[in-house]
Amino acid sequence: MKTMFAALALVALIQPVAAQEPTATYIHAGRLLADPASGRVETNKTIVVEAGKIAAIRDGFVGDGKVVDLRDQFVMPGFIDSHVHLTFESSPTSRLDAVTKSAVDQAFDGIVFAKRTVRAGFTTVVDLGSDPQAINALRDATAAGKVAGPRIIAAGGVAAHGGHGDVHGYRQEIIDLFRSPTLCSGADDCARAVRLAVQQGADVIKTASTGGVMSNTAAGLGQQMSDAELTAIVDTAHRLGRKVAAHAHGTDGVNAALRAGVDSVEHGTYLDAESIRLFKAKGSYLVPTLLAGDTVARQAEEAAWMPAAVRAKARTVGPLMVDALRRAHQGGVRIAFGTDSAVSAHGDNAREFALMVKAGLTPLETIKSATVWAAAHAGLETEIGTIAAGKSADIVAVKGDPLNDVRALETMGFVMARGVVMRAAAE
Repeated sequence: MKTMFAALALVALIQPVAAQEPTATYIHAGRLLADPASGRVETNKTIVVEAGKIAAIRDGFVGDGKVVDLRDQFVMPGFIDSHVHLTFESSPTSRLDAVTKSAVDQAFDGIVFAKRTVRAGFTTVVDLGSDPQAINALRDATAAGKVAGPRIIAAGGVAAHGGHGDVHGYRQEIIDLFRSPTLCSGADDCARAVRLAVQQGADVIKTASTGGVMSNTAAGLGQQMSDAELTAIVDTAHRLGRKVAAHAHGTDGVNAALRAGVDSVEHGTYLDAESIRLFKAKGSYLVPTLLAGDTVARQAEEAAWMPAAVRAKARTVGPLMVDALRRAHQGGVRIAFGTDSAVSAHGDNAREFALMVKAGLTPLETIKSATVWAAAHAGLETEIGTIAAGKSADIVAVKGDPLNDVRALETMGFVMARGVVMRAAAE
């Protein structure tokens, strides 16, 4: 018996050792946007990726084993979209979907839309309005690598009874059934709603200080939440360590949200000189969502399914949003890239870049808005936004030069999110 065991041990010792999978990936970058803040481009670099992180950036094309050849491409940090809704998309069935699809249905839809989004080069998104169960489950599943998708920062919505964020256009018993428990009236009630949203798992708070284009109600686009309600939302969220994004179109609602101390204004269609002063004084960001404005303006003329109350607002607001960004940019307002995807199709996010150029930003500034500026807005500048040692391996590449033609960003050549290839260079 001892002899048999000794023989087996000897056999085990002399068996060839199986080759181990390479522990690092070497990305050969022909052109690398080494510093989006300054626009510095370097050539012939190797990005070393280990365990989902950038381990090093080396001169030349080096490394043995797992190599990704991007020598003919322009390599950048993964993009950040600061305003999406991943679990649904506008369509002729949208109104019916809202009252027939369960949270599980919406989460499965979100899997499809999340994959489209990340393959378009957006490796981080802020979801500003989805069913909490659906988006929180999708957030956790993408973080665990169970499904392909971007890093998701998920918001909890806190809005006024009867305002943008409430349910409109159905029989009252349907409205009562589908209303969110985080709707509120009065400052104390709005503080309660924020606490409930955080308890439900919200990473940030989304509120709506004004009416909205896509709300099926003829309630206008002016201020709908009181100053006291907005202040209660911001103060409570900040005490709980959550930032606040405020949907706002009308001038009065934009300025009220800024006075309350929101961290960002989404849309900002009717911002004025006082708005610009408040943006700068408060350090708040504008998330312009030009693609949403462009989309609804076209749909207002083409989409028979668009409700009349929505159509009237879309025709008015859509054409104004480019000029709002132009004035904000000229006034020195901080800008974070955001599309409001779901209004537009998921995966088309990069069309926002060209619209931002139309508003007067340079191609480099649009890329900054989707990298270093958006990372700072999200409070994740130490993790994402640049390609640097120690940061998440969120890396994208395109052919052509997006600093000369920003529409090159609409055709992704390669996408890596947290070290996982989402779009291979060979595709």
